[in-house]
Amino acid sequence: MTNSLQRRLTQDGRHTPSLWPVWLVAPGALLVVGAAAFGLYHGAELLLSSESTGKKPVGVQEVIKTTVTVLTLIGAVLAALYAYRKQLLDEGASHRADSAQLTERYSKAAEQLGHDQAAVRLAGVYAMARLADDWPEQRQVCVDVLCAYLRMPYETDANGPGFRHGEREVRLTIIRTISDHLQDPTAHTTWCGLNLVFTGATFDGGDFSGSHFVGGEVSFRGTTYPGGTVDFSHSTYTRGWVDFNFSTYTGGRVDFSFSTFAGGEVSFSGATYSGGTVDFSNSTYTGGRVDFISSMCSGGELSFYCSTFSGGTVNFIGSTYTSGEIDFSHSTYSGSEVAFALSVFSGGEVYFNSSTFSGGEVDFHGSQFSGAEVDFSSSTYTGSKVTFTSSMFTSGQVSYADSAYSGAEIDFGHSTFTGTEVSFIDSTYTSGEVNFQPAHIQAATIQWGPFPVIPANQS
Repeated sequence: MTNSLQRRLTQDGRHTPSLWPVWLVAPGALLVVGAAAFGLYHGAELLLSSESTGKKPVGVQEVIKTTVTVLTLIGAVLAALYAYRKQLLDEGASHRADSAQLTERYSKAAEQLGHDQAAVRLAGVYAMARLADDWPEQRQVCVDVLCAYLRMPYETDANGPGFRHGEREVRLTIIRTISDHLQDPTAHTTWCGLNLVFTGATFDGGDFSGSHFVGGEVSFRGTTYPGGTVDFSHSTYTRGWVDFNFSTYTGGRVDFSFSTFAGGEVSFSGATYSGGTVDFSNSTYTGGRVDFISSMCSGGELSFYCSTFSGGTVNFIGSTYTSGEIDFSHSTYSGSEVAFALSVFSGGEVYFNSSTFSGGEVDFHGSQFSGAEVDFSSSTYTGSKVTFTSSMFTSGQVSYADSAYSGAEIDFGHSTFTGTEVSFIDSTYTSGEVNFQPAHIQAATIQWGPFPVIPANQS
C-alpha cells in the first residue's frame, strides 16, 4: 500500500527533482504564513511598544506597516523558492528529453550496424562512437557494442560462404576509432579505463599503435591473426593484469592468451609493460612475423607460459626486462626463429624451464643477464640451435640443470661470466654440438655437469 504522505518517487528520466504533493504543500504553506503573520503582528507590536517607552504610544498603523514589510520580504523569499522549484522541474524535463534523444540515437546506430550495406554499417560505427562521446553515463555500453561487432564471425576468404563485401573496411574503421580514443588518457572523451573485450575476434589488419591501456579489462584472449598487418607498437601497459598484449597498459587486465598467429605481421615493438600481468600464455605461432622489438617490461609479470613456436619469426630483439617475472616456461620451439638477441635481463625472475627446443633457432646473441634469476632447467634440446654467443652473465643465477641435449647445437662462444652462478648439473648430453669457449670467466661459480670444465679466471 502506498503512503500518500511520502514524497514522490523519482520519475523515469534523469535529474528529476523529488517533490512533496501539491495538495499537502499548499495548505501547509498557508498555515505557516498565517501563523507567521499573526506572530509577526504581535511581535512587532511588542517590539515597537518597548522601544517607545515614555514616548508617544505606537499606533496600529505602524504595527501593521512593519508587519506588511516583513511579510513582503517573506513573500519574496517564497517566490524565489517557487521559481527555483519551477527551474528544477524544467531542468528535469529537459534532461528527460535529452535522455530520450540519446536513447533514440543509440537505437538508430545499433540498427545501422546490423544493416546489409557496408556504407550504412560504417555510418553506424561513426554514430555509435559519437554517441559514446556525448553520453558519458552509457559510454561503456556504446564501446561494448563496437567490441561485440568485432567478436562476430568474420570470413576473410573472398570465396568463403560468409564473406561480405566491405566488411573488412567496417572492422578496420572500428579498430581505428577505438585506437583514436586510447591515445590520450587525459582527454575528455577518452576510452582509457573502459573494458575492451575482443575475445575470439579475428584481426586481419588494424592499427592500435600508441594506445594506452589504462585500467579496465582488456581481453584479446583467443584472437586469431590470419594475415595482414596488425600494429600494437609503442603502446603502454601499466599496472593491473595484461594478457598477451603488445602495447602500453596501465592498470586493469589485458589478455592475449590462447591466441593464434598464423600469418601476416603483428607488431608489439616499442611496447611498455609496467606493473601488473601481461599474459600471452598458451598462444600459438605458426607463421608470419610477430615483433616485440625494443619492448620494455618493468615489474609485474609478462607470461608466454606454455606457448608453441612452430613456424614464422618471433622477435624480442633489443628488449629490456627489469625486475618482475618473465615466464616462457613449458613452451615448445619446433620450427620458428625466435630472437632475444641484444636483450637485457636485469633483476627479477626469468623462466624458460621445462621447455622443448626441437627445431628452429632460438637466439640470445649479445644478451645481458645481470642480477636476475634465469631458469632454463629441465628443458630438452633436440635438433635445434640455441645461441648465447657474446652474452654477458653478471651476478645473479642462471640454471640449465637437469636438461637433456641430443642432436642440438648450443653455443656459448665469446660469452662473459662475472660474479654469477651457472649450473648444468644433472644434465645429460648424448650428441650434437656444444661450444664453450667463453671470452672471460671471473669470480663465477659454474657447475659444468656433463660438459668439460673450463678453469675460472680464464680469458
